[in-house]
Amino acid sequence: MHKKVIFVCSANFYRSRYAEHYFNWLAGRENLGWRADSRGLMVGTWGNIGAISHHTADALKQRGIPLEQEPRDPKALTLADLTEADLVVAVKEAEHRAMMAAQFPLWKDRIEYWHVDDLDCAEAHEALPFLEQQIHALVERLRTAERRDGRSRQAG
Repeated sequence: MHKKVIFVCSANFYRSRYAEHYFNWLAGRENLGWRADSRGLMVGTWGNIGAISHHTADALKQRGIPLEQEPRDPKALTLADLTEADLVVAVKEAEHRAMMAAQFPLWKDRIEYWHVDDLDCAEAHEALPFLEQQIHALVERLRTAERRDGRSRQAG
């Protein structure tokens, strides 16, 4: 059974979807016992924007990371998502902490916040490599914790 991380952004269209796919590709390559999913805090606010950003799809394709033939539509974050996840990461604290406080006040201080800009502040060729760096650091942190937990179980 894999542990679960959920990446959260506003529309579940660009950053969180990229994080989900990139993390799952990297975690699979590294044989990490984690899987990612993604959600949005304002899904539907901008109308029908499509299933996934072309920036996300193009960047994944450039890196040789597979994307399903028919990507799913964006999904809104729910309380069930929060309770079922082992880790929740909102990709931009300045943007998402207030949204979390408004929608899930008991959870706003229980999730991890990163600082990855949306397209209004940074172009995809800047933001996505920065997001990748954050994901690599997360995978290393989780791998270290798995090793430590494995040693703890063996000693017990």
